[in-house]
Amino acid sequence: MMMSKEETEKLKQDLKERGYKLTPQRRAILNAIIDSEGRHLSPEEIYDLVKMECPEIGLATVYRTVQLLEKMGILYKMNFDDGVSRYELVHSTEDHQHHHLICVKCGDIQEVEDDLLDSLEEKITGLYNFKITNHDVKFYGICKKCK
Repeated sequence: MMMSKEETEKLKQDLKERGYKLTPQRRAILNAIIDSEGRHLSPEEIYDLVKMECPEIGLATVYRTVQLLEKMGILYKMNFDDGVSRYELVHSTEDHQHHHLICVKCGDIQEVEDDLLDSLEEKITGLYNFKITNHDVKFYGICKKCK
């Protein structure tokens, strides 16, 4: 799911409204994440993309900015059991995080756009009187390229 121009501008406006300056470094980090949507980038990968535009930027700045964006609910931190934290944009149009298919051979990560758990959520809510606010589902297997 690609971020629309309106969502991008709203995201940048949210940053300003919460009292954070949209510094050239933060703008470059945000642009790199938006331009690479669907790639689930690590902070190091974001850094590699951003230093082309901002050669003076430090890895620590990328880490701090990514943590800030996560705290603000702009980014979602994911762990695909490979020892690396990866990030993706949170879309205001999504009720929950989407599901991921992870290839155990090549490490490719695919997104499943449909929410496959609606009926299971309803059942859990009814049986346990539990209000579900989000879920995180990962399927591990072998992608079509590796089969």
